[in-house]
Parts: sequence; structure tokens; C-alpha cells
Amino acid sequence: MSYRFTVAYWILLFAALLPIACAGIAKWGMFNKSRKEGGFDNHSPRQWLERQQGWRARANAAQANTFEALPFFFAAVIIAHQLGAGQTKLDLLCLSWLMLRIFYVITYVGDMPTPRTAIWVGALVVNILILFAGFR
Repeated sequence: MSYRFTVAYWILLFAALLPIACAGIAKWGMFNKSRKEGGFDNHSPRQWLERQQGWRARANAAQANTFEALPFFFAAVIIAHQLGAGQTKLDLLCLSWLMLRIFYVITYVGDMPTPRTAIWVGALVVNILILFAGFR
């Protein structure tokens, strides 16, 4: 068996960084404002995020949902590798999942609930396909 860092494993890294990107979107443009002016409060970041509205609140919700999606994705990728899934197929499925999740964030922040839900379902289906990619 060959042990190497596959494309699918690299995608795990990018997936792990996606919630951090969502947090950055939620905080965008608020670092240069004082706390009295509503600027980002690094002393109480969670409370500050809870007070946000509109696209900032949606970016924070996308962050939470993205964190929630990671355990199943990580487990599915690892299980698929262990079961000997075809690497090209697995890599393409993982890339599809990541792209869907990026589009999910875009539609969440952009306040497009119907496409967001369809994309969420699509990513879930792809995640299930990843899980069973090595099933024999």
C-alpha cells in the first residue's frame, strides 16, 4: 500500500479552513472601527458575532454549519481511503463536495435560501457517495 498525501487529503485541509474564512467574512471591515462604533470586539468575539445582523449574521451561521459538516466529511474521506476507493473518483468527489460547500457559503451570505438548501442537500449526497466510494 502506498502512503501519500492525496488530493482528497489536501481538500480536507481546505475544508478545515472554510469555517475560518466564513468568520473572516463576518468580521470583514470591522477591525478598523472602535468597539464603541460597533467594531469587532476581540475581547468577546462570540458575543459580538451574536449581535450582528444581515450578511454578517449569515456568514457566522455559515461558519457554524460548515463546522457541523466537517466531521462527516472527514470520516467519509478517511473511510473511503481505508476501503481502497479509486483515488481519482475519490478526489473528484471531494473536490465536488468542497465546491458545493463554497457555493453554500456564497448563497448563505447572499441570502438565497432556496439555492442554499439545494446545495446543502447536494453536498450531503456527495458526502454519502464519498463514504461508499470504497464499498465492495
